[in-house]
Amino acid sequence: MARTLEELIETNDPAWPVLQEWIATAEVPVEVLPPDLGARETCLLEIQVTTRSPMGAVVYETGGLLIDHGWLRVLGSGHPRFPRTLPGWNAFARKELEADDPGFLFIADDVLGGFFALDCGGLGDAKGEVFYFGPDTLRWENLEVKYSAFLQQMMSASLQKFYSNVRWDGWETEVSSVQGARSIMMYPFLWTTEGKDPSKNKRSTVPITETFGLHLIEFPKQLGS
Repeated sequence: MARTLEELIETNDPAWPVLQEWIATAEVPVEVLPPDLGARETCLLEIQVTTRSPMGAVVYETGGLLIDHGWLRVLGSGHPRFPRTLPGWNAFARKELEADDPGFLFIADDVLGGFFALDCGGLGDAKGEVFYFGPDTLRWENLEVKYSAFLQQMMSASLQKFYSNVRWDGWETEVSSVQGARSIMMYPFLWTTEGKDPSKNKRSTVPITETFGLHLIEFPKQLGS
């Protein structure tokens, strides 16, 4: 039986104050997009996660998080600059993947079309841990952390190390202008031998829905993986 909004909004021990501390002490820029006051209630009811958890707090208290000049986008309840919600994006993903329950929940993505998902039993034997599908590898990698630790890591210098091989000089200016419904596509593609050096690749912005289809469906299909 689905929980009501009153049951989902934690008043005694909410996670949001803790998240605010993480954001205030972050080692990379973190922009908190304000939530749509109507949409956040709908989103919280759809995901059925209480605001005592960091995920529930992000959905209810933010329209999303833009980390490190917008390189990483953490799904919340949506905002004009990031017009995707956590439940809405997962509904889109289920349709595209033709799976009523793929066994994982998308929680964030990066500007290059890499996707982060929480394993719900469909990615292996690491239920509750975060996996990353990289545009340079086209495979799922277990980060061996849960949602809370994932947020903390991505707000630290670890993020810069994680992405060190796919950044180029001046990326900050270019990335900060990319809206949350779009992504940067590189050619040659990052997963090819010719595309390994991002500074030499041609870059253009495309809808993130297009990137999703290519990275998670079309390219693996072409490669037989």
